[in-house]
Amino acid sequence: MSEKKLKVTLVKSVIGTKQPHRATVRGLGLRRLHQTVELQDTPAVRGMITKVAYLVKWEA
Repeated sequence: MSEKKLKVTLVKSVIGTKQPHRATVRGLGLRRLHQTVELQDTPAVRGMITKVAYLVKWEA
């Protein structure tokens, strides 16, 4: 059985955003604009995506 994955892409710069939001973006493994990472679909990751939803784009 394969684990569920989410593709998360940073689509807006973190310049000028709050420090906790920058830390959340880094916690998701995103370093630069338009970078995409694949993450496991867990409640913790979903919460992080929700927190910085205005900076990222995601797909299941």
